Amino acid sequence: MNHMTVRIPFVDLALQHQPIQTQLQQAIQAVMERGDFVLGQALKEFEVAFAAASGVEYGVGVASGTDAIALGLQACHIAPGDEVILPANTFVATLIGVIRAGAKPIFVDCDPQTALIDLEAAARAVTPQTKAIIPVHLYGQMVSPRQLLDFADTFKVLIFEDAAQAHLAEREGYRAGSVGSAAAFSFYPSKNLGAFGDGGMLLTRDPNVAQKMLSLRNYGAAQKYIHVETGTNSRLDTIQAAVLHQKLPYLPQWNRDRFNAAQHYDVELAPLASSGLIPIQNHSGEGHVYHLYVIRVDDSCTIQRQQLQEELTEAGIQTGVHYPIPCHLQPAFTHLGYQVGDFPNAEMLAKQILSLPMYPGLNHRQVQEVVAAIGDSAPTVPSAPTAALPQPYAERRCWSAATA
Repeated sequence: MNHMTVRIPFVDLALQHQPIQTQLQQAIQAVMERGDFVLGQALKEFEVAFAAASGVEYGVGVASGTDAIALGLQACHIAPGDEVILPANTFVATLIGVIRAGAKPIFVDCDPQTALIDLEAAARAVTPQTKAIIPVHLYGQMVSPRQLLDFADTFKVLIFEDAAQAHLAEREGYRAGSVGSAAAFSFYPSKNLGAFGDGGMLLTRDPNVAQKMLSLRNYGAAQKYIHVETGTNSRLDTIQAAVLHQKLPYLPQWNRDRFNAAQHYDVELAPLASSGLIPIQNHSGEGHVYHLYVIRVDDSCTIQRQQLQEELTEAGIQTGVHYPIPCHLQPAFTHLGYQVGDFPNAEMLAKQILSLPMYPGLNHRQVQEVVAAIGDSAPTVPSAPTAALPQPYAERRCWSAATA
């Protein structure tokens, strides 16, 4: 088979865009006719709409999700010398945002079942210099809002959400972006809500944070040519905002499509659990928006992850690995002083995780094809008696009074 032949892509943006192509073209044409390409009408409209959809008052569009983190932390008054806790298993943009804000990143491990930040580990990492925690709502699943708010109250730190993969995700009555002091979103094209290029947004309930963010993204100028602080040029393009605003009403249905596809994966993959193929757990129910559907190819599997991925490619099925190297082991950040073995769960996941095709419109037949191909590569083996599983992460309190 030709290796370039793709039967089931990892993401299919054309399938998503084709039904609304006319609307998208009209929105772009409207911007062209107005000529307000920077900080224009469509940007203001989208900022209001996305903030409202997420349950907060203010949205400030910026050039990327990375800028949303870096500038957002500054807008929340995180400064040099401050420590910011974040998980080791996140995309490097989270780390870069902390460093660009001038703060000191403090990594902690994750829960191996959900891949979300381990708040018990975070509690042990708190020092007098700790000013913020960044819960990364990874793969489309939120970190428990109740536990986060309890954590913030116990340790007197602010919550800054990295919601780059969690557009309109829900858990415990909260939407992503509505839990903490502020939240960063990315609109990279493959996100649940994606632009036609880079883009990002900071959401907040705090008018002071929003006002400072408006200044920081535009050369530090609250008013034109009056620069009250050292800002930068980081503005969500009006054309990108127009595209995103047209796509926003479809996002709830697209998220439901993702959830339904994930449910099919769960059912089809269940017989392969004895082969060491284990989906990342969902503790959010229908609030999980499945930016990614991720399985673990654990050490008991009859095939290694790389070989499985290669055989799926041979079968015309695209997959991904998010992410193959934890942040603390990236070559650019050895100066932070972390070593192999510091965060064993994150390091284990980096070796085991495999992201399967996931996008709105992925149907049950395609899911069956993906899982059948996986089963052909990693046949089921007889299951042995297993020890009792640990209490689910979402049902444990994250720390005791003693740790506080």
